[in-house]
Amino acid sequence: MRAWIDGSLLADPGQGAVAVTDHGFTVGDGVFEAVKTIHGTPFALTRHLARLERSAAGLGLPAPDLDHVRAGVAAVLADGADVDAMGRLRITWTAGPHPMGSGRGGGPPTLVVAYSAIEPAPRSTTVVTVPWTRNENGATAGLKTTSYAENVIALAHAQRHGGSEAVLANTAGHLCEGTGSNVFYVLDGELRTPSLASGCLAGITRDLVVEWCGAREVDEPLADVRDRASEAFLVSTTRDVQAISRWDDRDLPAPGPVTERCAATWADREAGSMEP
Repeated sequence: MRAWIDGSLLADPGQGAVAVTDHGFTVGDGVFEAVKTIHGTPFALTRHLARLERSAAGLGLPAPDLDHVRAGVAAVLADGADVDAMGRLRITWTAGPHPMGSGRGGGPPTLVVAYSAIEPAPRSTTVVTVPWTRNENGATAGLKTTSYAENVIALAHAQRHGGSEAVLANTAGHLCEGTGSNVFYVLDGELRTPSLASGCLAGITRDLVVEWCGAREVDEPLADVRDRASEAFLVSTTRDVQAISRWDDRDLPAPGPVTERCAATWADREAGSMEP
């Protein structure tokens, strides 16, 4: 693992480097991006940085200097990252040191870029519907913030019930998203995914699959999707296109024909450009 903070590589990423008063640490006042790397080259970095800017603006944080971010990315990917077949960059931008409460002070923002190798995700997975909902009308709806406690609770619940990912509805009862993934499904022969109005994150992989595979964005009751979909899959930066083999107590083909086509399309287009 390698880490860079505000212009300097850390000799030991395991040691403390962020102030204990940093608002990202004390109250989760920050945003982040997770970026896949292939042999040391980031995939869709420009799209990720654009979303980092959008999330920062939505949280009311100053805009990050993207040239500075790119310098951090280059620093952590130098000297050996190219030997890893797959890796993950974590770019974190927080409000910086502030009083230890909800109010912000005048501290400068904090920028951290970290990198570690990862293994490719399995081709299929299982998901569990959890009893909590996303608030599509909330202040942070659609933003990729560091406030992940809800996701931690939901994922732990799913894992206790035999799943590797949790699936959440929104307050209207419509399918929304996973804790770290977007959901696609086939219903009445059509590839569909929730719209951004559902409160789901505008995932980079989600956007590309919609563009490349022709999915329709539509909001439907989660229970209907779970009980009637002929196949379904998750997408995310580290999952790519991952078939769902079981959703709660219902088995699904993994992969089904549409999922298989989308996975093949993804692999082909990804191989063609690292900046789609």
